Amino acid sequence: MDKKKQLIEQIKMVINKYEEDYAKDINSGVLQLIYIRYKKALEILENNEDIKEINILGGVRAYLDSYNDYPNTLLGELHKAEKIIKELL
Repeated sequence: MDKKKQLIEQIKMVINKYEEDYAKDINSGVLQLIYIRYKKALEILENNEDIKEINILGGVRAYLDSYNDYPNTLLGELHKAEKIIKELL
């Protein structure tokens, strides 16, 4: 699988996790900011726009700065997405 498709799948996984596990929390604060960035990233990728416009880097750090919840499985998914986008840029 090429990196772009891999990134799309990872972003979809993050968005689904947000919508399933954090539905009540994605309307405010840092969770909303991260969620919006991932939705925008998916839109950019699906519309074949410039991937340099994707702004998901730093989501792991922002989450940890706000919640200090290291064992959260969402962090692993965010990290995977950030790693893929770094490889593409």
